[in-house]
Amino acid sequence: MDKVTCIAYLLYTTSKNQDIRDKAIQLLNGDMSMHELKRDHSIHPLLVMAESLIRKNKLDKTKVQIFVDEFMVVEV
Repeated sequence: MDKVTCIAYLLYTTSKNQDIRDKAIQLLNGDMSMHELKRDHSIHPLLVMAESLIRKNKLDKTKVQIFVDEFMVVEV
């Protein structure tokens, strides 16, 4: 899993705020960039936490894959 996908998963699963969840899905689908996300000060603490968990390799890759399968938009 790439870093952006893992960050999107962590933002989605750790927040109950629907706006943050929507931004996580936008990040996953490429509708929002990490640069744009980092400019949003309300999300910054969650980003720091997510990047820390990724560095510590504290993710269940199976759960990340389930998240991607459910929310990634695939256009044919």
